[in-house]
Amino acid sequence: MIPSLFYESSPFMLSGTQQLDVKNRPYRLFIYQPDGPIPSEGFPVIYALDGNAIFATMVEALRLQSSIPEKTGVTPAVIVGIGYKTDQPHHPQRHEDFTHQPPDQWIQALKKGAATHSYGGAHPFFSFLEKQIKPMIEARYPINRGRQTLFGHSLGGLFTLSTLFDYPEAFQTYIAGSPSIHWYPSFLLQQEQAFQERLKQQTHQNRLLIGVGELEQDHLCQMNQNAQAMKERLSVSSPNGLHVQYMEFPREGHSSVLPVLINEAFRFALYPSESKRQRSETDE
Repeated sequence: MIPSLFYESSPFMLSGTQQLDVKNRPYRLFIYQPDGPIPSEGFPVIYALDGNAIFATMVEALRLQSSIPEKTGVTPAVIVGIGYKTDQPHHPQRHEDFTHQPPDQWIQALKKGAATHSYGGAHPFFSFLEKQIKPMIEARYPINRGRQTLFGHSLGGLFTLSTLFDYPEAFQTYIAGSPSIHWYPSFLLQQEQAFQERLKQQTHQNRLLIGVGELEQDHLCQMNQNAQAMKERLSVSSPNGLHVQYMEFPREGHSSVLPVLINEAFRFALYPSESKRQRSETDE
């Protein structure tokens, strides 16, 4: 029973947000547009995978930091959380959406003969993102198409890397948190090598941040070692337009790394000006 001094009011809502469900599909979009004046070139936009799990954290962190950009180095942005029709942080559909199809024997070995998820839907999921979600957002919200970021964690981080390698022009900035590089690694390596070869012929101005938690280094999947090795390989492409940064966050694990990674992602993607970004990269 609620004491007489208190009474129930309207449910808590995140200011400036909207939720859209996709007809005949399992997806749910969480969208945030900042208050205040719209920049002449439009707002930067962050497309965040696993929106159910991270959208609220991203919105509140961004609202606070972008209110004082002169101190935080973070400007306002539109956030699009791509999630599912569930109240849970994650949905089994993500296993299919964020992965490419490995050989059957690889899955059976991974799951010890008891595979419980479908896999291999990364190409159709990217097509849905590129041909359905992004055009809708661009038509309804004042965004800057030259400052688009894709953010993914774990399997979402794997999808982010795969998207960079196959479709570098889709986004300018890619944030891969604790990426599951151990998932069908030979295929991802092929994508990476093909991307490196394309960069020798055609420059793409892309920025990639790979972030992991320090406590992930002891996991059997070798999350940190794989991520750092990829950073070293990709660093040779810096003259061809790829800026890559690797960060390991002290005392953070696979899930707890998300809030600090989000803060770093804002600084990496939502810099106030081109000159400040260039100074930041010079200092790294």
